[in-house]
Parts: sequence; C-alpha cells; structure tokens
Amino acid sequence: MKTRYTFGGDEHIFVEVDEEMSLDAFFKSLTMSNAVRAADLPGVTEICPGNASFQVRFDPEVMHPDAMMSAIKDLETQAEAAEDRLTTRIVEVPVYYKDPWTQETLMRFRERHQDPDATDLEYAARINGYDSVDDFIVAHHSAPWFVSMVGFVSGLPFLYQLVARDRQIEVPKYLRPRTDTPKQTVGYGGCFTAIYSVRGAGGYQMFGITPMTIYDPRQEVSYLKDFMVFFRPGDIVKFAPIDRAEYDRVLAGVADGTWQPRIAEVEFDLDAFKADMTGTNAKLMEALNDA
Repeated sequence: MKTRYTFGGDEHIFVEVDEEMSLDAFFKSLTMSNAVRAADLPGVTEICPGNASFQVRFDPEVMHPDAMMSAIKDLETQAEAAEDRLTTRIVEVPVYYKDPWTQETLMRFRERHQDPDATDLEYAARINGYDSVDDFIVAHHSAPWFVSMVGFVSGLPFLYQLVARDRQIEVPKYLRPRTDTPKQTVGYGGCFTAIYSVRGAGGYQMFGITPMTIYDPRQEVSYLKDFMVFFRPGDIVKFAPIDRAEYDRVLAGVADGTWQPRIAEVEFDLDAFKADMTGTNAKLMEALNDA
C-alpha cells in the first residue's frame, strides 16, 4: 500500500490509502482517521472516512494547508504501528430475500440489466458459480460482513464480506441505473453489499429487503433516538434470512417500538481473522446467541 495525499480545493485533504479495497487498507484508513480526530488539529471541521480512504475538511484561515498536510502525514507512521484490532459490535440484520417489492421493481428495469431474462439473484448466482439461487442466498448470509463506510446518501452502509478473497461474491452494477429502489433494499455492486437507507435511484443488484429501519431523520424509532443513522464504520453485520410473516412481525415491532436489533459487543483482530477465518467468524456470530 502506498498512501496518496491530495488537496481538494482550499479546505479539503484527501488521503487514499490504497487503490484496491482490502481489510488491511480499511484498517489503516480507519486508524489514521481516528488518529486525526484524536489529535484535535486546529481548524479541522469534519473527517469523512471511506472504504480505503478518508477526507479531512478544515479551515485554512486557522491552519495553513501545507501545515495541515504535514500534520496528517505525520500520523501515518503512528497508524502503521497500531494493532489492527478493534472493539466493535455485531448486529443481526433480518433480510427477506426474494421479496415481492424488489422483485416487482427489478422487473420494471430489465432493459437496463446485463441479463434481461433473469432476476438479479438468478444473474448473481450464475456468474458466481452457484447451482441455485438458494445456494447463493446461503453464501450471502452465512458469513459476517464488515461495515467499511457509511455515506453516498444519508445512513447507507457499505459492507465487505469477511471471507477469503477468492470466496467473495462479486457482481457488477446495472448497465444503467434504475430510477427507483425500495427503501431498505439489500443490494450488491462490485464486492460490496449495501442497504438502501431511503427510496431512490440505484444501480446495485437487488437481493432482498430488511424490515429494520437504519435511518430515521425524525429519530422516532426506538433504537435511533440518540442518532438518526444506525451504522458506523467498523460494525460487523450478520444477515439473517426471514420469511414474509417474520418480515411483517419485525416491521410492526419497529413501528410500535417493541422490536430491537440483536447486538453484541465483540473484539475483532485482523491478524487472528487472517489466521483462522472460519473460527473467527464462528466466534463473532456466537456472540449473538446471548444478545
């Protein structure tokens, strides 16, 4: 990895840790952005983390851009020496795969898709070498995912699959974006799963939908009263397949405040994960048994 530093106008510095997404790049980026925050540099007004990068917004009247650039570069050595370990939380997210709403939507936009004669799940299963859609769905929910960034639109998490690279699901985005995507669609583009926090345009393949509200600007949802955005970088997610009855039950529970997502605190060690991915994932998911 070779970090690249660039100015973005007079008020921004963009730090790209690597051109290629990986957990190593993500951890270094997260550690560096946390170090910038902890350093409390004069003039910094915002730090925006990305998948393998971050951007710092600052007031050039408070600190000269060259001085800010130098201060951020100095923190890279500190980040490289830090342990790739963090205390975080694992969250179980229920998903209704093959739901009627994303199925209806995807059929309205087949002329924009690589395979107009197949559904998004059928296409994704085929190009990833799975014998059936059901086998592909199992591959999607059987291993946990890392939230590598939140953004693009408010509250939208991007998630990176915690499996060996040769086992990662990869699916291209639509040839041309749709003008509609149901709220809380579980989508896929490149090597990332995303959960659409709001209804709107989109280009990711649509696999299902979650009844779990993840963005609430009114902060009326019981578990979003402290902050309107549920996810944060570093969260670990376990998708749990559900049927229509469970979808309706959770949706009603979110609305009346009786449903809460299952959450457990966990430790994630990147070196331990690389040494034993299956064992590490099993331990992470076991933490939800007591949640």
